[in-house]
Amino acid sequence: MNSTEGISYTGFHAGSFSANDETRAAAEAALRRVRIMSATLYPTLPHVEPVAAPAARLVLKTEGTSRGLLDGAWWPRSRDLLSELPALTDVLDPLWGRITRIAVNPKYWRVVPRRVPVDGHIVKVGWFTPEIDPHKLLLLSYGTGRWDLLVIPPETGVDSAARLMAAASDYDGPPLTASALIAADEARHTVSAADRPLDPDEAWEYEGGACAVSAAVPEQTGPPSRASQTSRLIVGM
Repeated sequence: MNSTEGISYTGFHAGSFSANDETRAAAEAALRRVRIMSATLYPTLPHVEPVAAPAARLVLKTEGTSRGLLDGAWWPRSRDLLSELPALTDVLDPLWGRITRIAVNPKYWRVVPRRVPVDGHIVKVGWFTPEIDPHKLLLLSYGTGRWDLLVIPPETGVDSAARLMAAASDYDGPPLTASALIAADEARHTVSAADRPLDPDEAWEYEGGACAVSAAVPEQTGPPSRASQTSRLIVGM
């Protein structure tokens, strides 16, 4: 009786161990299947190197040149200040000191963010309707100074942009405001296309006159002079 009970007891425990082993093996097999399915459904994505943003298209007067009304020209690729300003400040911070504030006229900017994160700091952005020319960008550097850039519309053609950049960064300083410079180039381009003289009454509604157009947006018939070459810093072109 005792030996039979002992055998039954032993057999019972042996059967229990076998059942647990089978259950554990089935669980491990199911877990392996889940892992295989996960690896199939969610493969490891390849490492993608970040793409550097294109440099700002910019022309600046160098130190020692006459300021005039503008300190240079900026040709953004879009009207998105959040994406355009970081590339601009990347160039200007080492040259002019950290740019801390920027002001625009909202006429040609659909969205004017109050703050724009740039490399290592935040630039505050404001807008003023009557005080700032619609085609100008005003930049302030804390404790250093103020600069005014002509904003060339993103859709401007290469030839027109080159003329406007040359005029805005001219050694003697452009005699026209930002909007007048844009209007002067548009007027000259229209005259060239129509091959007719521009009537004085339909010139444009900005200051300067026809004589100022020729002075501000000169026709380049040869290589630039040495003075104009040394008075400009060209970036991103």
